[in-house]
Amino acid sequence: MPVFEGLPGFLLVGDWARLNCWLGTGPNQHLVGDWDSPKTTAQILWIFCYNRVKCGIPNFSTYQEDVMDHILRINTRTKEIRYEETPDAYLKTGGRGLIAKILLHEVDPACEPLGRHNKLIFAMGLLTGTNVSSASRVCIGAKSPLTQGIKESNSGGTTAMRLAQLGLKAVILEDQPLEEQPLDDQWYYIKISKDECSLESASDYLGMGTGEFCEAIHKIYPGAAVSCIGPVGEMLYSSAGIATTDTDHKPGRFSGRGGLGAVMGSKKIKGIVVIGKDTMPLADKDGFMTALKTYTAVVKDAPSTLNYRTLGTASMVRVMNGHSGLPTCNFSLGTFDGMDNICGETMFDVITERGGEGRTSHACMPGCVIQCSNVYPDKDGKTIVSPLEYENIGLLGSNLGISDLDTVARLNALCNEMGIDTIETGAAIGVAMEAGLAAFGDGAAALGLMEEIRQGTVLGRLLGSGATITGKVLGVRNVPAINGQAFPAYDPRAIKGMGVTYATSPMGADHTYGATARAQIEQASRVGQADLSFRTQKNMAIYDTMGFCIFCSGAVGNQHQLIADLINARHGWSVDADWLKAVGEETLKDEHTFNQKAGFTKAHYRMPECFTERRLPGLNSVFDVTPEELAEVVDAHFEGRKTLKP
Repeated sequence: MPVFEGLPGFLLVGDWARLNCWLGTGPNQHLVGDWDSPKTTAQILWIFCYNRVKCGIPNFSTYQEDVMDHILRINTRTKEIRYEETPDAYLKTGGRGLIAKILLHEVDPACEPLGRHNKLIFAMGLLTGTNVSSASRVCIGAKSPLTQGIKESNSGGTTAMRLAQLGLKAVILEDQPLEEQPLDDQWYYIKISKDECSLESASDYLGMGTGEFCEAIHKIYPGAAVSCIGPVGEMLYSSAGIATTDTDHKPGRFSGRGGLGAVMGSKKIKGIVVIGKDTMPLADKDGFMTALKTYTAVVKDAPSTLNYRTLGTASMVRVMNGHSGLPTCNFSLGTFDGMDNICGETMFDVITERGGEGRTSHACMPGCVIQCSNVYPDKDGKTIVSPLEYENIGLLGSNLGISDLDTVARLNALCNEMGIDTIETGAAIGVAMEAGLAAFGDGAAALGLMEEIRQGTVLGRLLGSGATITGKVLGVRNVPAINGQAFPAYDPRAIKGMGVTYATSPMGADHTYGATARAQIEQASRVGQADLSFRTQKNMAIYDTMGFCIFCSGAVGNQHQLIADLINARHGWSVDADWLKAVGEETLKDEHTFNQKAGFTKAHYRMPECFTERRLPGLNSVFDVTPEELAEVVDAHFEGRKTLKP
């Protein structure tokens, strides 16, 4: 914050926020050190200091509890930092829904994603910061350099919980440093604590991987929550992600999709460091505890929870192989001969046998009862990577024809340290292998391509630009991507509801926005898939707005009133299940509206011809959900409808 000569040292950032509110300025005028007011500076300081010292005005954390959560804005060009009350338009939403509101209201959809007019938003869910299990995911969003549309990507870890406990509903990074500024005056990390926010020089940390950076930061701020980018984010790769530290203070949780790490890098921010924590205020503590007890029992005892706690997401390797939906050799096949070597059961056995630092179950967020994560060790029991998830096994394993789990884990670990999306990277390397740059199954060659990415060679920058650009440059038509974003590890010719989600999601191909792979439906049939994806997308928009993990949806399902009870007890509201459904519908409408204004048409929401015409061996199937059905899903979201037309 700016230094004003002669001001008392005990006027902290919380005081500036409070003072701005006293001045009665508008929501976009809460500028730290802005004294344009009918009141004189002397009058303001005298009144404020007198009340602070004599009347015991509470500190910032108490102030937050007495009023509401705040939005923290940081201008990365002017270095201006300001807190502001949450505007009414943003008040009754959070997480993904809040990101959609802010982008739609404040960002020109036609702006350049890596330009000064884009904004990077860290948004907390409506239940984030409480002790509700799996409800403190960090939602990060911006206009995507990969899809050219709206993007939100969320992950576990500790950052969102800490920010929420410090009274913050969102942190918004605006503008970008001038190019003519000296390098050592460009790069910063943001330090946020109970009473202060500051920009600290990051010049000594440039080029560091995510783990190296977090290790250095924890020497200065032990136990801090950190979200950061790696070197590929600094180099503005379109597939760069943002890493967040977990309960072990390791940056293994990724908001990986859509190139948000490049947006952070464009603003010359290496990381956000959150120091300290607090308890969340509850409007109705007794009501909250009653609802929490019911919720925890539902989640803890759900069959899906037991499965995730035992095998994690890697349980899907065998399931998808059985459906002929496991991506193999650049999605040319749906089954993998080496599946038994990389499946969840094998991973469980390997972790158990090797012991040491290995863990078959692990919580990525404090208090999570699902504990679907893991720590995968080497033969000496030392950690290779945490976690090793299904998507990473699918894209870095079977999709590359690699059947050695240790090699898959090392590829995953390299992605994490560089700060690059595992899904996009696995898909891009798969395209490169089809182009003949390496042979499928050659783990050493895959590791070599990862080194190209790390060094920033021309080939490395190509791969780091994603699967779509890689395919165009190398002349490969079989590119598993929609709107510039690569498919996750579900072949849409076998798991057709997921294909509908890929094609109609406002985020590009992304499984988490409408995961249908576990639905009780004939997965390879086109019948009912559009409606299934439509309903699932609306449900996930609700969970993402609350800050929930996707796996809570499998346990809680459509028990929306239980979620409403938690929200009412937390915030003192009177909402119901219908309100929650409306939140999901409004979020999707906002997202599609942003994309329309960014230039998206119905032609953007379609499946590539290589998946509608090239048959999947084994099933002899193509993706045959019709363009008309896909268009109806998009229209229904854009119009905010509750159902599809018959």
